[in-house]
Amino acid sequence: MREFFDAATGFPTVLFTSALGVVLGFWLLVMFGGAEADSFDSDVDVDVAGLGGVPVAVAVSLMTVAGWLTSLTGSVLLGRAGLTGLEQAAVTVVLLLVALLVAWRVTRYVVRLLAKLFPDEPGPSRLDFIGSVCVIRTGRVDTRFGQAEVAAQDGSTAVVQVRQDPQAGEAALGAGSSALLYAYDDTGEFFWVAPYEAALGPDPHADH
Repeated sequence: MREFFDAATGFPTVLFTSALGVVLGFWLLVMFGGAEADSFDSDVDVDVAGLGGVPVAVAVSLMTVAGWLTSLTGSVLLGRAGLTGLEQAAVTVVLLLVALLVAWRVTRYVVRLLAKLFPDEPGPSRLDFIGSVCVIRTGRVDTRFGQAEVAAQDGSTAVVQVRQDPQAGEAALGAGSSALLYAYDDTGEFFWVAPYEAALGPDPHADH
């Protein structure tokens, strides 16, 4: 235990130990509502270091932990090597650089994984479908029933609830018919549709 304590409080690990204390204090504040996890996002740009995609506090925390573990392990091994004073000083400087490099590479890898699992950009909104052309997938569409398939701007497809007002004097829609989503009903959570003929014009979202 004494060996690890000396390594944690000796150079260069003490630099990471101090930073780790600050990181732990910050996350305690977040836990008790005294700070927000994204508090530093508007002040610090970590994209230039290849660490963008997660809150700055998360990236810094990961880098601090990785650097601390690397430096601590290296310090313990150096302590057992029995180096002389000058050799010890030179190697500890190298260890600091190695710990920083390892911390950056590990953090960059983990951040990329987290960015894929928790993308910042929200998924498509239902309102984004207004103005799109859909294909009816049910045998009929009326004021109480109907489903259609519509393509989102990212290329994915979704099945949505659709309704048609028979009093509008429009042609009845059936399976395979093309229809235009022209309004959304928040209460019923469905789209109002009208018959769409390709000859009338291009799909407004075709180029997206």
